[in-house]
Amino acid sequence: MMILLTGGSACGKSYYAETLCQSFPLPRYYLAAIRPYEADSKAKIARHRQKRAGKGFTTIERYTDLAGLQLPERGTALLECICNLTANEMFDDEGNQTDPFQTVMRGVAALRSQCETLIVVTNDVGSDSKTYDPATQAYIQALGRINAALAQQADCVLELVCGIPIPLKGALL
Repeated sequence: MMILLTGGSACGKSYYAETLCQSFPLPRYYLAAIRPYEADSKAKIARHRQKRAGKGFTTIERYTDLAGLQLPERGTALLECICNLTANEMFDDEGNQTDPFQTVMRGVAALRSQCETLIVVTNDVGSDSKTYDPATQAYIQALGRINAALAQQADCVLELVCGIPIPLKGALL
């Protein structure tokens, strides 16, 4: 089963995803895609680790090449988050840009084939109707395509609003 969780920034997706994971079989893997670049991202990583403490997760930091990851055994995986994975696959350290769609989709498919349950977290971006620089606009469009494709493949899609899950597709059980 694949569950896609979407919503705006800081809407409770992570907390809900971690809680949801606890209702599925062990082992539990937390696949962290955020790169620890600066103080803000390092602080966010530390907060997430603290919140996961004692919940039975094995954390695997994987910033790119999700397709190359081999989980030790089948179980439940939480991928946090598609936004970071997409940015990591799209932009290299020099700022060069490639289309991340196929790489991200292959990675999610490979991960899904290794899990009983895969919970994928993503953000709703692009609905603010602001004008962005070309690179940011390209990222928003790429992420939108990836989110739409993942939603099509997912068994269940939930949008989190103020911490409340709103079913958009399918059911959890």
